[in-house]
Amino acid sequence: MRYESVVDAIGHTPLVRLALDPAAPVEVYGKLELQNLYGMKDRVARQAVLEARRTGALAEGAPIIESSSGTMALGLALVGAHLGHPVHIVTDPRIDPITLAKLRGLGCRVHVVEAMSGAGWQSARLERLAELIRDLPGAFWPRQYSNPDNPAAYRALADELLADLGHIDVLVAAVGSGGSLSGTARMLRRALPDLRVVGVDCVGSVLFDQPDRPTRLQGGLGNSLVPANLDRTLIDEVHWLNDREAFQSTRELALEQGLFAGNTAGSVYRVLKDVARRAAPGARIVGIFPDRGDRYADNVYDDGYWERHALGTMPAADTPAEVAAGTEVATWSYAAQHGAVRPPRRLLFVEANTSGTGVLALDLTRRLGLEPVLLTDTPERYAGAEESGCEIVVCDTSTERALREVIGERFARQELAGITTTSDFYVPVVARLADWLGLPGNPVQAMADTRNKARVRELLDAAGVDQPRFAAVRTVAQADAAVERIGLPCVVKPADDSGSNDVLLCHTREQVLAHVEHVLSVELNVRGLPTARTALLEEFVEGPEYSVEMFGEGGRQVCVGITAKTVSDGPYFVERRHLFPAPLADADAAALRGTVGTALTALGVELGATHTEVRLSARGPLIVEVNARLAGGMIPELIRLATGVDLLEQQLRAACGRPVELAGEREGFAGIRFLAADREGVLTGIGGVAEGERVPGVRRVVLTAAPGRAVRPPRNAYDRLGYVIAEGATPEAVVKSLDEAERALTVELGPA
Repeated sequence: MRYESVVDAIGHTPLVRLALDPAAPVEVYGKLELQNLYGMKDRVARQAVLEARRTGALAEGAPIIESSSGTMALGLALVGAHLGHPVHIVTDPRIDPITLAKLRGLGCRVHVVEAMSGAGWQSARLERLAELIRDLPGAFWPRQYSNPDNPAAYRALADELLADLGHIDVLVAAVGSGGSLSGTARMLRRALPDLRVVGVDCVGSVLFDQPDRPTRLQGGLGNSLVPANLDRTLIDEVHWLNDREAFQSTRELALEQGLFAGNTAGSVYRVLKDVARRAAPGARIVGIFPDRGDRYADNVYDDGYWERHALGTMPAADTPAEVAAGTEVATWSYAAQHGAVRPPRRLLFVEANTSGTGVLALDLTRRLGLEPVLLTDTPERYAGAEESGCEIVVCDTSTERALREVIGERFARQELAGITTTSDFYVPVVARLADWLGLPGNPVQAMADTRNKARVRELLDAAGVDQPRFAAVRTVAQADAAVERIGLPCVVKPADDSGSNDVLLCHTREQVLAHVEHVLSVELNVRGLPTARTALLEEFVEGPEYSVEMFGEGGRQVCVGITAKTVSDGPYFVERRHLFPAPLADADAAALRGTVGTALTALGVELGATHTEVRLSARGPLIVEVNARLAGGMIPELIRLATGVDLLEQQLRAACGRPVELAGEREGFAGIRFLAADREGVLTGIGGVAEGERVPGVRRVVLTAAPGRAVRPPRNAYDRLGYVIAEGATPEAVVKSLDEAERALTVELGPA
């Protein structure tokens, strides 16, 4: 097979059926990760370095530093040297001479610590690494123990296994940094939910509640620290082997299978044979063999080394003893992990919307038995967030790199149940973070596409989905050329804003060009994020407007319902009222559902709620906007009142990989009326709230604007002052309640 570079050649390793007892009715395979150029962690080095370069964490030519005693060091030396980065490796005296020679041959600067600290060799190495960080400004530390790029690197390995075998019953892998087992198992479980996962550790490692023994001789697995990348919730069973058992089985692997491997592969081999012995007939079992044996010639394969360390006198077991989790062991033993590990509890929110749903989501998370964590750069933006009891982490949310840093530093992977947002602006970065963490989420490219309305238009056009005529422009000159084709009047709007902000109906060429110039001049949106600097010119379509609320789960799109929307006539388009479900003829409802379903398929949206705005024109449904997130404007609350389906809860459940329930338990109607000023001024108060709340059918009156605020007739959703929610048995009853409540309320203004 041909590759353009040594970095491209990483992975693609052989899968070999092992010659075990021919009478055993099972299939056992070894994934020969030792066939990578330097070992399995070549994958991690490539993933971590390339992602750091993509996000800006690693500048061109900047140094790379890491603590490693083996294959991670070699992988970084390989990738770093190829991409032009000096590599510094911190290690300890246990490093074998072959690895040391390879590192120096590849141009690495190797720093060998001289003595253990109180927590063993690992902590001593980390202390030296901290000194290097101070001495090498701009250095990138891959942090193999806590960087989710470590487990993410093994998605390709999982894909290779699925491509070669299709179905796997049991995966057996060693645990050191936690990346290979966690990353491979997590991705395999998406396709194989019944996969059984067996972890292999060593006696004297703390990874699974054993006491630390820094004098253990095994390398490549086990640890004196518990890495954040280790996700114990994925593991069904864990085995421990002592040094003699591990070294002996490594020699057996060479004798019996012809594989000259390291002690990590040897340990996996011993457990593989035991798992095969206990497996049901027809089972297909795979073990990951990470390391080749050249590093171990002077210990595992050296009789003199055995004598010097009295390995022959160490007790050994021919079969594993089953023990309770937490039991201290000295020889080969295993324990079931079910119930031994607390399930993931934290649901991360990257910012939220400010229309009410965002804070409701934080409250609801607790009712689901989860702990909400809000990552935000402006906590005061969310009234009621602090009272919800959620953890608030104040941090930079403007870049993926900044969010990666705070998540990697603060949270162990097995703590995290999911990551989500209720804000348009953060949908793409949440998709990238979910992908990075291996959490449930939508395809990264689909979320990037749907966030840019110009890209949505292009993709829908290519798929033949009905929509208004359009032109995406990045200069005023392009807009001038597009006016004739689009026609007048036309709608001009930013390609990536929200809440109807800067959406304007233009009747003349001069209006179009002036507004395009304004849109293109806006460099940062309301959240301080860079804009696309792109304007959309769209045909103005007349007809009633609806939003179709869909929910993706299990590879299909379910229509939860259709909302009738009352929007101001222009030149600004601001939603003034919603009614759910929309009173529609069956044929019209079917046409709306069909058009939106085709659009979502074309865009590649797969998981969770979507909110698609459609005009029912004379020529049929035309897509206005596709929003790959939960509807705002309190529409989820209307759906809950009308049907009993808590769409917000289902969205949170989907973000955590939990099953969802979209079937309604009742049939009613609900609506919302937004309060607004009819002229410019300063808000002094809103009267009649108590009277409005007493109107039959009204559920609540909520004020979102405080006295003293400058107000105006709405030009976008941010200009609204509050809302009234009502429910009833018919659409007419709901509208009547909303009208009566609105008449009872008075917006009191002082001079502008």
